[in-house]
Amino acid sequence: QVQLVESGGGSVQSGGSLKLSCAASGNVDRNYCLGWFRQAPGKQREGVAGIEADGRRKYADSVKGRFTISPDNAKNTLYPQMNTLYLEMNSLKPEDTAMYYCAALASEHCSGSWWRSEGGMDYWGKGTLVTIAS
Repeated sequence: QVQLVESGGGSVQSGGSLKLSCAASGNVDRNYCLGWFRQAPGKQREGVAGIEADGRRKYADSVKGRFTISPDNAKNTLYPQMNTLYLEMNSLKPEDTAMYYCAALASEHCSGSWWRSEGGMDYWGKGTLVTIAS
């Protein structure tokens, strides 16, 4: 079992910045890729960003150039080798308002658009709320 706990959400003005954290824990016998999803009010949950075993970052078009996903240890990009995943969010817009979730997927399944696949993730955190005021 992997436990994921998000933090860092809050309310900021448009153009501002926030840095979210996802603390991962739990004894596991395999590696996991971690990623970020979000769900805006009245909308479906969508993939925001993911990080792969070789360090490649994947981003939704809507956040490219503004959001950065990173692990706590630049050399390790999978759990349990890394314990905390970050999402640095800059130039925030009102449309970024959403509940942000951290999710984990067994690394052998992390190919293609895994980081967009809400239904394919193995574990989820409970989320942290981000509100952007215009």
